[in-house]
Amino acid sequence: MNLSTQDLASLDFSQGLLPAIVQHADNGAVLMLGYMSREALEATLERGRVVFFSRSKARLWEKGETSGHTLELLGIKVDCDRDALLITARPRGPTCHLGTASCFGDGEPNAATSLDFLTHLEAIIGDRLRVRPDDSYTARLAASGIKRIAQKVGEEGLEVALAATAGTAGEVLAEAGDLLYHLLLLLKARGLTLGQVISVLRLRHKKSEHQPKMDP
Repeated sequence: MNLSTQDLASLDFSQGLLPAIVQHADNGAVLMLGYMSREALEATLERGRVVFFSRSKARLWEKGETSGHTLELLGIKVDCDRDALLITARPRGPTCHLGTASCFGDGEPNAATSLDFLTHLEAIIGDRLRVRPDDSYTARLAASGIKRIAQKVGEEGLEVALAATAGTAGEVLAEAGDLLYHLLLLLKARGLTLGQVISVLRLRHKKSEHQPKMDP
């Protein structure tokens, strides 16, 4: 169930703290494990950002309060015994203090972790748009406006098509990488996310599975 402030009284804080697993809202990756007191949970709901109780500091601790790599709260579910929490969040930057997307490491390079990098890149783009560092290509392109970003997406799409018909495999991959980056920037500039695009694709796939099959 999704937790609300009205549900706090029913939680089992008999051991003092509840374990809280944080899961990426867009790709389902497990990001970290923390602990929440009742006060930490209340602060999380109030701020819309994940707040833990730090056992080492013995105080409330908002994830990213020094690094800026916060966890934007999307939802909270409670397990059947009401003594553990599943937090759905969208990270702003790497979750782990070691610089990895997850506190459980980035893992071996495979299809899943490679695709997870897109959400990591999306978070980096979001940081560039907020901070606007002078030496950032992302910030400079964003400052030129949405029409220029859209033009870049069109240009990169054409370059992918040209590489696919007359280029090497390496050129196709390089141009596809440019296209994906600029598309992520376009989405961010419009206030949209990669997760929302994935939701559209999932919905289309679900509908196609229920379409009646035609006999050949």
